Amino acid sequence: MRVTVVGGGVVALITAVECVLSGHQVAVVDRGPLPARPATAFGQHRIMAALNPADFAGTAAGLRAQHRWGELEELFSARLYERVGALSLMPPPAATEGAALLAEAGGRARALTADGLAGRYPHLNLGGGRGAVLEEGAGVLLTDRVLAAAVGWLRWQPGVELHPYRPVASVDGESGAVRLVNGDVLRGDVALVAAGARSRGLLPPVITEQLTLHRTSLLHCRVPRRQAAAWASTPPVAGLGATGGAWLVPPVAGGALTLGSTTPRHPAGELTGVAAEAGRQRRLESGFGDLLPGFGPDWITRAEHHITLSFAEPGGPGPAALGGAGYAYAVCGSTSLTYAPLIARSLADRLTDAAPSPTGLSALDRP
Repeated sequence: MRVTVVGGGVVALITAVECVLSGHQVAVVDRGPLPARPATAFGQHRIMAALNPADFAGTAAGLRAQHRWGELEELFSARLYERVGALSLMPPPAATEGAALLAEAGGRARALTADGLAGRYPHLNLGGGRGAVLEEGAGVLLTDRVLAAAVGWLRWQPGVELHPYRPVASVDGESGAVRLVNGDVLRGDVALVAAGARSRGLLPPVITEQLTLHRTSLLHCRVPRRQAAAWASTPPVAGLGATGGAWLVPPVAGGALTLGSTTPRHPAGELTGVAAEAGRQRRLESGFGDLLPGFGPDWITRAEHHITLSFAEPGGPGPAALGGAGYAYAVCGSTSLTYAPLIARSLADRLTDAAPSPTGLSALDRP
């Protein structure tokens, strides 16, 4: 079978890899370069934590995704995942329950009290009497490396064609044909559109009517030299701030300390550049000034915002049939990156007429 994958993001590329591993020919086409620059609201690095409080199936799925990322590291012979742990802040009773849930699902975690957090991470002002779950098998996904490693692997596989800088005009879900803006047609047996914010126009209305564009701002920072040793052993942290919507990714793998917040998200009426507006930058600076002792503008090396999609239905998007020879999947940053290996396997199964592998994600496991 010949599969055409429209998209150059993580989900698209890992789906292409899964199709190749199943013995199929694959063509990957994207409007930009292959590999592309990471286009998610989390920049080049993504917090990889399995815990979904009060959701055993989702937590188990997160652990399976972590395991599959490890298998992909072996396949690509590349380091994709820095296992530095992950902290999820929450009230102490919830932290105890969260650690027990992870253990029941087969993960390794411990509950930390407010005093325990202060003792382990004195360079963070986590305060508020909250505890946390420390996931010992979690860490940071290096999305730029994932993109480069997947393209590098695909480039050397027989039966694979890569088509960078070739914008797609339309996809015929009945024939599997993909028509390019220049008039060329890529013909295959089946096509997948794995579209993010910048290519959402290729998705069918049944998906796009439930999507919202959001702008999320973030700061890239250089930590003071005197704190370098402390930050070297700091895991990513989610649930920061009064609303619990702030997060940080430590400076792993030569990257910067990255600070961001998902609440309040700012609706985006159009796709714009990545330079963060001054007002939003100041609000981020003010919020993290309370969380990081000594933090100030002198830490910041770059501020930017990213445009992402969010899905109206809880649990994220599911695949939509494009007729008898195609599927579409809306890549929504948070869920799609965390569970990308499971999503990719399920999509590859559907494309190649195999029974979809169960993921533990309700949107993907529906018929």
